[in-house]
Amino acid sequence: MPASPTTSPPIATAPVSPHLANSEPPRPNRPKPSRLKLTYDIVMLIAISIDLLLISLDAVLMSDFSANAAQWLSVSEGLNWYQATLHEPLRTAGGFFTIFLVAELLLRWAIAIKEKVYYRWFFFPFVHWYEVLGCFPQLRLLRLFRAVVIGRRLYQLGYQVLPQPWINRIKFYIDLLLEELSDRVILTTIQNFRQELTNPETHKSFIESAITRNRAEIEAAVLSILRSELAPKLQELTASSGGGSLLASEMGNAIEEGLANTPELRRYLRMIPIAGSLIESQLQHVGHNIGENVVYALNKRLLDPERLDALMVEIAHGIAQIDTDNSALDTLISSIIDDSLTAFEAQVKVQQWKHQDMLNL
Repeated sequence: MPASPTTSPPIATAPVSPHLANSEPPRPNRPKPSRLKLTYDIVMLIAISIDLLLISLDAVLMSDFSANAAQWLSVSEGLNWYQATLHEPLRTAGGFFTIFLVAELLLRWAIAIKEKVYYRWFFFPFVHWYEVLGCFPQLRLLRLFRAVVIGRRLYQLGYQVLPQPWINRIKFYIDLLLEELSDRVILTTIQNFRQELTNPETHKSFIESAITRNRAEIEAAVLSILRSELAPKLQELTASSGGGSLLASEMGNAIEEGLANTPELRRYLRMIPIAGSLIESQLQHVGHNIGENVVYALNKRLLDPERLDALMVEIAHGIAQIDTDNSALDTLISSIIDDSLTAFEAQVKVQQWKHQDMLNL
C-alpha cells in the first residue's frame, strides 16, 4: 500500500503590523554587526566629523566677520595666506569626499537591493533621506545626521562614543528644548481657545454641544448624588423620633390650631349644652392625632425605597434634560471652564527642567 502522505503541523505566525506590512517585511532579530562593519562605521564617523569640522572652519575663516576680526587682531596676513593657499585645496578635498559619499551611498543601495533589506527597492533613498540630501554641497550640514545615527547605533551596541556626562547633558538640553516648545504651543492654543469663547455664538455652541453629548453622564452623576446624599436624609423622616416625629407633631399642632381658630365650629359646638366644650376639646385632640398619622402615612408611602428611587430617577432625568439657553447655567459652565484653563495654564508654565540637578540650581 502506498504510504499515506504525512501532514506537517501548521506553523504559527505572529500578526504583522499594518505599518510593517506596507514598508518592510518582518525579519528575525539580526545578530550584532561584524568587526568589519563596526570598523567601517567608526571610520565613517571620524571622516564625517573631520569633514564637517573643516567645512565649518572654512566657512568661518572665509566670512567677513573673520576678516574684520583678523584686521582688529593684526593677523590679516595669516588669514590672507589661508584664503589664498588652503581654501581651494580644502574645497577640492571636500568635493572628492562628496563624490566618495555618493559612490558609497549607491553601493549601500545596491547591497540593500541584493539582500532585500526593504520591501521595495526604491525605499532606500526615502529611509536615508538625510544622506541623499547631504550629498549636495549646499546641504552638507545634513551629514551631521548620519554621524548622529552612527554614533547612536554604536551607543546602542554598548560602545561609549561620548562620555556619559556629555550624553546626559545633551539629553537634558533636548528635553529642555522640547518642553519649552511644547509649552509655547499649549499656551498659544489655550489663549486662542479663550478668545474663541468670547464670541457669544461660539460659547453657546460649545456649551450646548458639551451638554448634549454628556446628558447620560450628567443624569448618572445627579442620580448618584441623590442616592448617596438625599435619600438617607429623606428616609430619616420615617423614623419614630427625630425629624419624622417633629414634622408629625408640627402637622398635628397646625391642625389643632386650625380647629381652635375656626369660630363657626366653636359656635356650633357651644350650642350643645354641657358636652359642647368637651366635644371641642376632643375634636382638637383628634385633629392633632390625624395630622401626625397623615405625616407618618405619607412618609411610609412616599419615602418607600422603591418609590423614592423611582422619584430620584425622574428628577435626575429631568435635570439632565435642562435647557442650555439658561443664563445661570451659562455663567456656571463659563466659570468652570475658565478655572480649568487657568489651572492647566499654571501647570504648563511650571518649568520642569528647573527642578533637575543638571543645572545645579
